[in-house]
Amino acid sequence: MKLPIVAIIGRPNVGKSTLVNRLAKEQSAIVHDEPGITRDRTYLPAYWSDREFLVVDTGGLVFNDDTEFLPMIREQANLALTEACAAILVVDGQTGPTASDIEVAEWLRHQPKPVLLAVNKCESSEHGLVQASEFWSLGLGEPYALSAIHGNGTGELLDELINHIPTVVDTPEDNEIKVAIIGRPNVGKSSLLNAFLGENRAIVSPISGTTRDAIDTQIERDGQAYRLIDTAGIRRKKNVEYGAEFFSINRAFKAIRRCDVVLLVLDAVDGVTEQDQKLAGRISEEGRACIIVVNKWDAVEKDSYTIYDYEKMLESKLNFTEWAENIFVSALTGQRVEKILELVKTASSAHKRRVSTAVINEVLQEAMSWHSPPTSRGGRQGKIYYGTQVSSQPPSIALFVNDSKRFNDNYRRYIERQFRQHLGFKGTPIRLFWRSKKVRDVEAGSTANRATRV
Repeated sequence: MKLPIVAIIGRPNVGKSTLVNRLAKEQSAIVHDEPGITRDRTYLPAYWSDREFLVVDTGGLVFNDDTEFLPMIREQANLALTEACAAILVVDGQTGPTASDIEVAEWLRHQPKPVLLAVNKCESSEHGLVQASEFWSLGLGEPYALSAIHGNGTGELLDELINHIPTVVDTPEDNEIKVAIIGRPNVGKSSLLNAFLGENRAIVSPISGTTRDAIDTQIERDGQAYRLIDTAGIRRKKNVEYGAEFFSINRAFKAIRRCDVVLLVLDAVDGVTEQDQKLAGRISEEGRACIIVVNKWDAVEKDSYTIYDYEKMLESKLNFTEWAENIFVSALTGQRVEKILELVKTASSAHKRRVSTAVINEVLQEAMSWHSPPTSRGGRQGKIYYGTQVSSQPPSIALFVNDSKRFNDNYRRYIERQFRQHLGFKGTPIRLFWRSKKVRDVEAGSTANRATRV
C-alpha cells in the first residue's frame, strides 16, 4: 500500500529531525547540534490512532541565500510538500518568531496544503503556552506547544493531524527487495538513485559528505517492489571526525545489515581503491548479496579490450566479492542503469534460495567423481558423507566429513564453485560449514535410517 505523506518543514535547528524521530518512534533521522545536517528528503513510517503515514524530514529552509546547498535544500523541501497530504511547520518556542520563520510561513500560506504549526522546545508546562501564543502572528492557525525531545504535547498535534490524513486500504504487498547503495564519497550513489527515479530525489554535489541520512525510496519495476537506500559516502576511519559524518557512516553500515542486496558503487576513473576493498569485505562479512556497479563508465576511454581488462582487475582486487555480478553504467546518461535491477532481482532470489538435501548431495557426488578429496601424506583421504542446507540469506550448507582438517582451501573453493555452477547462486555469498563426524556416528545414523525405512 502507498502511505500518505506528511512533510516536516522549518528553518534550521528548530528540531525537525527530533520531531520526526518522535513521530516515527525510532532514532533514524540524524540529530546533531549543527545547521544543515538534514539535506535530502528522509521518509519514516509513523502511525496515530487508526492512521498510518510517512513523515518526511527536510532540510532547514533559508530563503534569500543561495550559498552552498541551500537552493537544493529548498528544492527538496518543495518536492516533499508537493507529494504530501499535509505539512507541519516546526518553530523554536525558546527563541520566538524570527524573520526566517515569517518567510517560511509566508511561503506555506501560498501552498494548497493544510499546515499545522508545531512550537517545539516548550519543555515548561507553565511557560509553554505563553511561548506558543507568540506564533499566532504567523497566520497559520493554532500553535501547538510541544517538546519533541520529551514527547510533551505531540498527542494534541497528532489528534489534529489525522483529520487531514486519508485512510488507506491495506492490500497485499509484493515481496519487497531492499537495496542499499554503498560506496566511497563522490562515486555517484545519489546520482544513481536519481537515475532510477527520473527525478532529483537526493542532492547531488561534488562536495564530499552531501548525503548524510540513509534515504529510503520505494520504486516498482514489472510488478516487483524495491526499496532503495542511498547512504553517506564511507571514508577511511582515520579521516572520520565525530559528529554528523560519524553518525552518517553508522547509518550506512546499518543499511548493509538490513538490506537484501548491496550495490557497491565504484568510480570507473579511480578504479578499485583500498577503501573499496574494505567495503567489499564488510559486505561479505554481513552475508549480503552484492552487485558491483562501476559508475562513470562514459568517462573512460575505451577500446575493444577495456571492459575485459577491467573485469580482470575487479576479480583480482575484489576477491571478497568475486562471486558478485559486475555491471558498467553511467548514472549521468542513464546507460544500463535499469539493467541493475534485473541483476538485483536475480541476486535476491539466489540469496533467499533453499535447495533440497537430495539435490545438494547429487552435486557433491558429481563433484567428487571429477575431483576426489585430497589425501594426506599418511595416506588418509578426506571423505564427504553428505551435505544439507541449514539456512538461507545467505545460503549456508553444512558438509559432514570424516575430518575437516583434511580439506585444504583449494578443495573447499572447488566445492563452492561446483555449487555455484550447478545450483546458480549468482550474486550471493555461500557459506560452507565443514563438520567433522566420526565414521561410527555416520554408520549408526545410516543403520537407524535403514531400520526406520523397514
